[in-house]
Amino acid sequence: MAWAGVPGGARGEDRMQAAGIGLAPYAVRTGEGRARRLYSEPESSTRSPWQRDRDRVVHSSAFRRLQYKTQVFVNHEGDFFRTRLTHSLEVAQVARSMARHLGLDEDLTEAVSLAHDLGHTPFGHAGEDALATLMQPWGGFDHNTQALRQVMLLERRYIAFDGLNLTWETLEGMAKHNGPLRNPSERMSALDALFPLDLGTYASAEAQVAALADDIAYHGHDLDDGVKSGLLSLDDLVDVPLVGEALATARKLAADLPASDPRTARRIRHEMVRRIINELVTDALACTRERLADLAPRDVADIRAASGPVVALGEHMSRANKGIRKFLFPQLYKHWKVNRMTHKARHLTRELFTILTESPTLLPADRQREIPDGDAIVLRRVVADYVASMTDRYAMQEYRRLTDLSVPG
Repeated sequence: MAWAGVPGGARGEDRMQAAGIGLAPYAVRTGEGRARRLYSEPESSTRSPWQRDRDRVVHSSAFRRLQYKTQVFVNHEGDFFRTRLTHSLEVAQVARSMARHLGLDEDLTEAVSLAHDLGHTPFGHAGEDALATLMQPWGGFDHNTQALRQVMLLERRYIAFDGLNLTWETLEGMAKHNGPLRNPSERMSALDALFPLDLGTYASAEAQVAALADDIAYHGHDLDDGVKSGLLSLDDLVDVPLVGEALATARKLAADLPASDPRTARRIRHEMVRRIINELVTDALACTRERLADLAPRDVADIRAASGPVVALGEHMSRANKGIRKFLFPQLYKHWKVNRMTHKARHLTRELFTILTESPTLLPADRQREIPDGDAIVLRRVVADYVASMTDRYAMQEYRRLTDLSVPG
């Protein structure tokens, strides 16, 4: 069933997608899927439900804060390293291109891609590890559940409801883009009780594309940033699966450029990363088409009910991708210079949490109003939400305001 509200001003493929034209049978479709929201709202006459979801994510406070949240390098270490925001944009670009080739809904794919990191703490996984440890006795903490909590409860932009009131499909994609949740956490179960998301099944192919695009983009830009930072050299990459071949090709193409010119090394690095991403995406599309042909799904329900993911890398490329991760973990993520920053970030996050839970009157007034008298669990959840919402820069400033007498409070 085609969507009745095709915008008169939409053109070309966007208009066709909004109407469900050109979509594969297994794609999520307006009018055939659930496309409902927790709080009832009138449909838009100019945008599909997932275009509205994407726009709400982009205009959210949490999305803007991603600009100053860490990927690998803390924000103040350099303006040219990736942040959570630039990462999310790169994921969305890769995912939308893949969705188009597979006949999926591009807007839903983009919405899930842009929203997938909204729950990340300052200082990347260092901040998350600290909060997870501190919150373990109080319901735990993980960025995926926090992203759902952010869009379902914590954004305060609308008069009629808390959260962004995203559609079921977008929330499902955020919750399950990495696969079914057979044993969901207590916090995820609480969100599922508020708006059941069928946590035990696979998500739509659109969400699966977003998840794989996340992995592909992550490795591409971490290799790029690692070399750009000086923590890795191009020569370090010669024996890395897939990367070494891409580097050799890039160097061959640059054979006529002056080797002593630093711009040549930059061109080689960019060419290498471009080829790595292209190889991974091309393989993913081929493998996914094979899996779709074997499954022969009639609709999105068949995708969700499948015994495994339909969007995936082939066996050879999956091994290569794991080889890249195996190389990056000790050589970049655990580099001694990164370890130093990680150590300081964990310490700062722990200190912020401890100070604010021991002295909640130091919290901003609006946060204090959220805490019932004597409720230790809610107190810690409010503090965790507050700390998780911070950018790298704000967390460092807040720590100084709370600990340094020379800094105004």
